Amino acid sequence: MSVFTRSQAEREATLLPELAELTAHHRARSEGYDRILASLGLAPDAAFGSIADLPWLPVRMFKTHDLKSIPDDEVFKTLTSSGTTGAGASRIYLDKDAAGAQTKQLGATLQEVLGGERLPMLMVDTVGIIKNRRSFSARGAGVLGMANFGRKHTYVLDENDQPDIEAVKKFLAEYGDKPFLIFGFTFMVWLYLYEVARDHGLDLSNGILIHSGGWKKLIDRAVDNTEFRRRFKEDTGLTRIHNYYGMIEQIGTVFLEGPSGNSLYCPDFADVVIRDPETWREQPVGKPGVIEVVSTLPRSYPGHVLLTEDLGVYHGIDDGDWPGKHFSVLGRLPKAEARGCSDTFSGAAA
Repeated sequence: MSVFTRSQAEREATLLPELAELTAHHRARSEGYDRILASLGLAPDAAFGSIADLPWLPVRMFKTHDLKSIPDDEVFKTLTSSGTTGAGASRIYLDKDAAGAQTKQLGATLQEVLGGERLPMLMVDTVGIIKNRRSFSARGAGVLGMANFGRKHTYVLDENDQPDIEAVKKFLAEYGDKPFLIFGFTFMVWLYLYEVARDHGLDLSNGILIHSGGWKKLIDRAVDNTEFRRRFKEDTGLTRIHNYYGMIEQIGTVFLEGPSGNSLYCPDFADVVIRDPETWREQPVGKPGVIEVVSTLPRSYPGHVLLTEDLGVYHGIDDGDWPGKHFSVLGRLPKAEARGCSDTFSGAAA
């Protein structure tokens, strides 16, 4: 069943009451979150006229504060946004229900492009990234989360982080004549799969690539999304390519690139708001602003309405590959502006 079905009007009507209930749920269970909303003068019985009216948390808050809506003894898994768990890493707490829900909804989202069958899978990473099962880095969590959707996993990199060309050739000889799944972070996919496939004449035409992780490291190679897709198609035959936008602070929710490329779409349980960084009002189509991500998934921590530190722009509403808003990410906010977003709330949860 598709999770890309709701028009923007349907999405607003369905999600707004759920998100308002979630706001009350977190307020009742997280002292820190309650203090933040109280400091903003938001009454517990406040009503919200639209999704854009809901109070947001800067994503940075999860780096500086422990925010959770479950007791300590119900924490099933703790995710961190970097390899270290000290200052500067977001900490996201999941109970068993939350962990199950995020896996299920991620699966429903990806099924849109993968179909219902688990496909043989090329992981553009090293198996070492998923060694510690209880506390993951963002990259490890991404790799392990995606591994659920494939079978016969083959890692493109060996234990020394070098391309294992023989392993890739063996995988393609065995599974390359039917659809197979490829997953990796954008820069690694380019460096360790595209360049290796191009140099060794590998045929990836039956692959379905899911990738994420920003384009910063590809700027010096003059590779943007259009060029990425073009070169993969021309040099390896790979045409089914889907970038996605997501973050560990809203685990399980991903905004997926449609088949025609260059636009990201919201699954039915999520939405996006692009805000003017001066007035915080919602921007019209075509005008860049700060990305806010909204999801009904986070129940174990107050991550349902988050202001990111990324710039984005709407390309349209209900007029793309799938219904709802579609948008693209333009890059990170300059550091000073990102700090300004957080300063709005900085004293609130102290």
